[in-house]
Amino acid sequence: MESNSETSPPETMESLSISAESSSQMSLEERFETIRSIGEECIQEDELKRLLANKPQPVCYDGFEPSGRMHIAQGVMKAINVNKLTSAGCKVKIWIADWFAQLNNKMGGDLKKIQVIGQYLIEIWKAVGMNIEGGQVEFLWSSEEINTRAHEYWPLVMDIARRNKLPRILRCCQIMGRSEQDELSAAQIFYPCMQCADVFFLKADICQLGMDQRKVNVLAREYCDDIKRKNKPIILSHHMLPGLQEGQEKMSKSDPSSSIYMEDEEAEVNVKIKKAFCPPKVVEKNPCLEYIKYIIFPWFNGFKVERNADNGGDKTFKSFEELSSDYESGELHPGDLKPALAKALNQILQPVRDHFKNDPKAKELVKRVKSYKRRKVSKEPCDPTDTLTNGTVLDSSNNNTQSSGPPDSGKFIFKSSTVTVSILKKPLPDSNSNKPAKGGVKVSGGRTHRCCKQWIAIIMPTIWK
Repeated sequence: MESNSETSPPETMESLSISAESSSQMSLEERFETIRSIGEECIQEDELKRLLANKPQPVCYDGFEPSGRMHIAQGVMKAINVNKLTSAGCKVKIWIADWFAQLNNKMGGDLKKIQVIGQYLIEIWKAVGMNIEGGQVEFLWSSEEINTRAHEYWPLVMDIARRNKLPRILRCCQIMGRSEQDELSAAQIFYPCMQCADVFFLKADICQLGMDQRKVNVLAREYCDDIKRKNKPIILSHHMLPGLQEGQEKMSKSDPSSSIYMEDEEAEVNVKIKKAFCPPKVVEKNPCLEYIKYIIFPWFNGFKVERNADNGGDKTFKSFEELSSDYESGELHPGDLKPALAKALNQILQPVRDHFKNDPKAKELVKRVKSYKRRKVSKEPCDPTDTLTNGTVLDSSNNNTQSSGPPDSGKFIFKSSTVTVSILKKPLPDSNSNKPAKGGVKVSGGRTHRCCKQWIAIIMPTIWK
């Protein structure tokens, strides 16, 4: 797991680097503000203040599934957040969840490939400037730690599973990038119980994960109530950066245009930002402005825009509020903002590119990771036939239609090679209870194609009248 070469943190990151004296020089309030600034949400702030007052070096837990190339949110934002935590005196345990990636069928469940990806991710954090010197950041492989202390881990997992009903566990499926409606394997149902156990297994005081992991962190606090434990883990959930295209709530590794990857070349970054969704005078849900708020300002403590004198001349913004005000008023145009954003991102990423070009181990790792092809879902469009009748079956594999069920069944079924989507016109009884089921979409056999979702959106209004 060690790199073959040392990479110095960029100068812009020095203010976030940890030294032996930095946390001791901070007041309690300064430590609190530094840690609190990481989270979009904190549960609970008073508990965090009490923790910092009573424990000189709180343990903070973060984790990730090694599942492919690293995008900039996972790379740069995590480096910023970890450096803030260590500067405020925390010990950070980064959980390399290789077994969890295998449970979630990443890389087809190939553990060797998953572990190669884990090594590649560590190399990126070293290169970008995560401060891992001094022993305050510890990388732990889940497979190694669980095997070493199995007598501690599995009884804890079993107790969490025993104390929770299946619907409560299914509500946590978002942590795996799944939903309650997905057809899950038994391994994926077991996954939330294991992640909940991780918090206690690692003796974490703070759970510092994304907002998408919130539900399982809340489960850990609920477990504390069940076992009458007073000291609950504090949840510090960071913001999730959206994808670069319109309507993308989060970045997607399956859509390269939705995010910047940590070893993207300068030209690739320029093209992606140029094509990114960035409507004039609109601040909310603008991915380019979110990049500036959550990456550029924390990194550089400012944002410089270079433009012609006719367009206002060069300007360095000292705060995001100042920038958003100019953008909303129209004084700052996307045509000037985008090149400045691309330039700043390339400046951050250049040390990573250099590391993966010059370091033999890193060069081989990224070559292997890029060779791991993701399984592609068919992009053949689903046929949104306008003349659907009750019980019609659409089969995208051969474009045939065939009747299914009585004509008054009130059920419309779409079939492809991977998924069956049933749209219920009327609520039907739930086979698992006496309560009526909600009218809606039932998916089985796999995850829904994006075009299937579009088809559902087209046909639903005509069914539910």
